[in-house]
Amino acid sequence: MFGLLVTVLNARAVVGPIAAVQSALFKVGEGDFDVEVRVDDGTELGLLQSGFNEMVQGLRERERIRDLFGRHVGQAVATAATSGDVELGGQTLDVSVLMIDLVGSTTYAATREPGEVVAMLNRFFTVIVEEVDRREGLVNKFMGDAVLAIFGAPLDLDDHAGGALEAARAIAGRLATEMPEIGAGIGVSTGQAVAGNVGHQSRFEYTVIGDAVNAAARLTELAKDVEGRVLVSTASVSASGPAEQEHWVSDGSPVLRGRTEPTQTSRLAVVR
Repeated sequence: MFGLLVTVLNARAVVGPIAAVQSALFKVGEGDFDVEVRVDDGTELGLLQSGFNEMVQGLRERERIRDLFGRHVGQAVATAATSGDVELGGQTLDVSVLMIDLVGSTTYAATREPGEVVAMLNRFFTVIVEEVDRREGLVNKFMGDAVLAIFGAPLDLDDHAGGALEAARAIAGRLATEMPEIGAGIGVSTGQAVAGNVGHQSRFEYTVIGDAVNAAARLTELAKDVEGRVLVSTASVSASGPAEQEHWVSDGSPVLRGRTEPTQTSRLAVVR
């Protein structure tokens, strides 16, 4: 009986720590990286428990870095970067580019405290990020008081033009309602652009370069003087679905700065 009792106690002393590690491992598999097991002693079992805690700490730190990386470059870019080799260069894609630029931001900043200006910009950027993310676009750059967003890269979208146009309408509506103290020109252009990593092998960023980006920037400048302050290329409207096309009417054919041929443009059919 005494031998049986000693055997049972020894078995529990071994099985208990192993069961605790097994239970914690199951929680880690479900995505809980805050779990930690108690280190009972300095034996091999204690080393197992300590090693498990160090492993979870490393996973926790990796997830924190990946979350920060995704916040800086966008979750879609972060996923693409971590799923394969990251190289300089890119590929030519059909994309839609959405650009937003504040009106009178220099005067606004000159007449207010820096903290107030930053708070306003954060509210402004929040509206844009929420509406772009909702339509699976990528907010690629914050450029002072302007924003560049991409639809169709790195995620392939069936209707990237429709997503960009819908986002433009939603952003214009929310800014007019939620931030009437400011104004912003909004431009959308659709066309080919090179999407990929530019810079140096030790420091680069994901971006898009091409005529579609330049056209969106020029349209944003002109949009500041258009009713509703949204001006898009008619090519974007034509590339979108029938339901989205109903929200736009032809506006004219200006020659954009840097171009020699006129560009057909469209504006909102109903300005709210």
